[in-house]
Amino acid sequence: MSAEIICVGTELLLGEILNSNAQFLAEELAQLGIPHYYQTTVGDNPQRIHQVIATAIQRSSILIFTGGLGPTPDDLTTEAIADFFETPLIERPEIIADITEKFTRINRPIAENNYKQALLPQGADILANPTGTAPGLIWQPRPGITLLTFPGVPSEMKRMWKDIAVPYLKSQGWGKERIYSQVLRFRGIGESSLAEKVAPLFELKNPTVAPYAALGEVRLRVSSKATSEAEALAAIEPVATQIREIAGLDYFGQDEETIASVVGKLLLEKGQTVSVAESCTGGGLGAMFTEIPGSSYYFYGGIIAYHNQVKIKLLGVNPEDIATFGAVSPEVAEQMALGVKQSLQTDWGLSITGIAGPEGGTESKPVGLVYLGIADPQENVESLKFQFGDTRGRSGIRYLSASNALDQLRRRLLKAI
Repeated sequence: MSAEIICVGTELLLGEILNSNAQFLAEELAQLGIPHYYQTTVGDNPQRIHQVIATAIQRSSILIFTGGLGPTPDDLTTEAIADFFETPLIERPEIIADITEKFTRINRPIAENNYKQALLPQGADILANPTGTAPGLIWQPRPGITLLTFPGVPSEMKRMWKDIAVPYLKSQGWGKERIYSQVLRFRGIGESSLAEKVAPLFELKNPTVAPYAALGEVRLRVSSKATSEAEALAAIEPVATQIREIAGLDYFGQDEETIASVVGKLLLEKGQTVSVAESCTGGGLGAMFTEIPGSSYYFYGGIIAYHNQVKIKLLGVNPEDIATFGAVSPEVAEQMALGVKQSLQTDWGLSITGIAGPEGGTESKPVGLVYLGIADPQENVESLKFQFGDTRGRSGIRYLSASNALDQLRRRLLKAI
């Protein structure tokens, strides 16, 4: 038995609304240990909804619908479901009473089309909506097929799911085993390279290992289906440990840890401080540091040296080096890092100078060229060159520049332990 998520709404297909309902339901199904292999988004069209149902019942036993339960003419989900299973719609007086009470409470007249929401297929149970006027249904139109419908409003759907749907599914025997996952996060290595290193682990059945990539990092999800978290972790941890050992310094954290939070912990452990000098990132690196609560213990601040005069006057960059090598150069990056370290009297100094685009690139210095500078507690200074390319866009280049600066500091802090 498996579940399928069917999201109804032309606005979803047009990209006008982000489909967060599917993500929420997918996570919830995993928590209940319910296999889930397909998601479908369909517009407000009865014939296409019928086609989706016809396909879904051939491969899934639980069909979860969101959207299309409102009072307007384009809200067709309930009607389309009843029509597909050749079942009449019956007006439910308890739903009319609930709608009437809710409108009376806010002193608003009931529109005639609201009564449409009281129609459910004959034999369906009401999936009550405590906050809105659109109830859902729980229905088994055929042996082995269960349908649940929810409104598209995320807050209403989530409340109905947790209050009613989850207890119902558990009463049907689901939820005895859950899927637990641990997400391992990596930087400085490509998805294909990491996958090659851990390839034999992809053959495991429980736990399973699956890769996916995000901007600037790679993740491996290690998942186990078990009756308890302790049982799942006992299966996950040996595999996760093996992966960490294989990845070495490329592994930086797990689950909700970010590169900034990991660097912050390392600085706290060592009792060291850091400051930043930024050009093309315009404060983005400092923002990453200060997103972490308590970062004032180790992050002193920064200088946004966007104009060359700021680099010269506040960071002590040699104007002749700017004239000779350019603002985007290893020489300038190193002087910026040392200058901010000395100016703010921190153990470490980080700097970023580059060409974020979309304009300003040349043949010798294209868009996406970035230099990072790092000054350590002994005032040794080095620079690193990155070429992110112009396909990342301005925001992508800025994000990669700042997150890579954090990662380079992390690696040096770990090597010094």
